[in-house]
Amino acid sequence: MARVLAISSQVARGHIGLSAVVPALQRLGHEVWPLPTILLSNHPGHPHAAGMRIDPAVLEEMVDALERNGWLGEVDAVITGYLPSPEHVQFSASVIRRLRGTKDVLYLCDPVLGDEPEGVYIDPHAAGAILEELVPCADVLTPNRFELQWLAEKQAETPDDLVGLAATLKVPRVVVTSAFRHDGLISTLLIGADGRYSCSAPYREPVPHGTGDFFAGLMLGHQLNDRSAVEAMALAAAGLDHALSFSESRDELQLVASQAAWAAPDPLPVRPWEGE
Repeated sequence: MARVLAISSQVARGHIGLSAVVPALQRLGHEVWPLPTILLSNHPGHPHAAGMRIDPAVLEEMVDALERNGWLGEVDAVITGYLPSPEHVQFSASVIRRLRGTKDVLYLCDPVLGDEPEGVYIDPHAAGAILEELVPCADVLTPNRFELQWLAEKQAETPDDLVGLAATLKVPRVVVTSAFRHDGLISTLLIGADGRYSCSAPYREPVPHGTGDFFAGLMLGHQLNDRSAVEAMALAAAGLDHALSFSESRDELQLVASQAAWAAPDPLPVRPWEGE
């Protein structure tokens, strides 16, 4: 069992942000300490939503309290997701530096910036801060196709271009979700110290919000269970596909109903990337 500090959004109804990351990690056997950057009734894409941002100063006080109680040093890994302001990014970076001052802590950065066709949907200054302050700290980065292109400041015309863009970020492992579609499939790419690999699952449309958050939680959870990055990608992609199959025609991911399937799936077949 690992202890994970998780920093992202949280909703009362549905499974996005921490409400997807926490159940994924817990079901895989890890203890999670969630720090919400914003609390919402539900995803703001629904007709009505209410909530508030959590001031980074409050989050800092919470971390200080954990340290004064002698617990902060127990953290083995950090995962970040939705960070609505530059101050939230700076807080996250400071926590990672603080933890790494005493031990080796695994950090997965899910750079929640935007998607196609909406584009960037967070404060552009926060997006810039993620690129400058968090990406260089990451052991694992899990952008979607749009986010990878934004971080690399260049468009990709082909899957080979995506592989090249990921390499420019100089992160040990970049896992690109929803990288490209082909023959009724959607593929995930892994580029990094382990080599270059891909795996594919059936393309499903539409899908509920929270798929990227859930994938990131599964990816980290499997790595903390001593799976290689390649194995973790294949298991996370398979788990997400199981959750999506249970969630068809629903407005939210059905993580509770599908947990037996997504927690211990057969991994998707993985193949070395040889270019397309």
